[in-house]
Amino acid sequence: MIHDLVLTGGEVFGHGRADVAVRAGRIAAVGPGLTGDRVHDVSGLLVTPGLVDLHTHVGPGYWGIDPDPIAWRTGVTTWVDAGSAGAYTLEGLRRAVASYGVRVPALLNISAIGLAGRTGEGRDLANCEANLAADTVRAHRDLIRGVKVRIDRETVGANGVEPLRRGLAAAAASGVPVMVHIGAAPPPLDDVLGLLRPGDIVTHCASGIASAVGPAAREAYARGVLFDIGHGSGGFAFDVAEAQVAAGLAPYTISTDLHARSVHGPAFDLPTTMAKLLAVGLPLADVIAAATERPARALGLDAGTLAPGAPADIAVFRIEEGPFEVADAHRQVRRAPLRLVNEATYVGGRLLHPRLPAPSPPWVPLTAAQRAALARRDHDVRALLAAPLVDVDGLAEQFPLDPAGP
Repeated sequence: MIHDLVLTGGEVFGHGRADVAVRAGRIAAVGPGLTGDRVHDVSGLLVTPGLVDLHTHVGPGYWGIDPDPIAWRTGVTTWVDAGSAGAYTLEGLRRAVASYGVRVPALLNISAIGLAGRTGEGRDLANCEANLAADTVRAHRDLIRGVKVRIDRETVGANGVEPLRRGLAAAAASGVPVMVHIGAAPPPLDDVLGLLRPGDIVTHCASGIASAVGPAAREAYARGVLFDIGHGSGGFAFDVAEAQVAAGLAPYTISTDLHARSVHGPAFDLPTTMAKLLAVGLPLADVIAAATERPARALGLDAGTLAPGAPADIAVFRIEEGPFEVADAHRQVRRAPLRLVNEATYVGGRLLHPRLPAPSPPWVPLTAAQRAALARRDHDVRALLAAPLVDVDGLAEQFPLDPAGP
């Protein structure tokens, strides 16, 4: 059979050396000797399912970013928006999602106002109506895959775990999981973990602020609560992650919590975050699974796999041998043995093309070094694009002169 596209000669995750064939936007086959109208040689490269980032913020508001300028160079084809929108603001997220070239399932914030501001959305319980959230999930099931609740002292104030109780009620009524953000107490972390059900997700699991390594964390892990990295700007600490791995609490999923305050560091992107878990000692196969098939399974997404019939979301990587220095949210440093460098990203069999990022919003705090690096990047891009693409030897005479002359 002649397919639309074949990636040939690569090392395919879970299959070994094989070709990957695409037809009508879906995976048609994985195996040897496949043929297609377009054949891309990926010999010497690693082919994986498109990465699935379980915790991002790509909707309107304080934290939101445009995923497209990052997706094409990182292999991330599914961006789960983790609570940027609540019931009152969901239509804004839906409009944004329609403009993106990647897939964006969402978690509905239990607070109906979502993340329009930096924090505090759980301080007014009038905004945290379980019935409204459940009705919204059911009415928008094509988009919404779960409920998001942020529980830390800034977000909930004196309300403790009540927003989480309401989020759990909404999730139970609509048949979806809850993702809970953990951070600075109060309320105590044990109170948060004790409420979670099997299949619910605790993000920022390796937070140095919350430190989920005690008996309550072990009990939650044992009963099937899923631990998600959710790196962000303050949610990942190497020493906590190392203690969790040593205690048998390795993360189920690896996500970035990529947003306007983490995209320029310390998270940067999903391959960089994956390298940090390699530095902690997780095997490459586990790290890839934690950024593909496992997050897809957690939310029931049609993603994270190269099985025939699945959407042809594909990432092609070059493996660079290290060691490479990587830093957590608290500037602790470790060395990763290798890193994945993206060479091509496909969504539905369509190659994503380069996109330039927008400037950082004015409310985002940046270090002097970050500002200088962004200015250098802008200068370098301008210089690259301002120079003629080729010299005269690289041109063809598209409209030859008439030899007979005028």
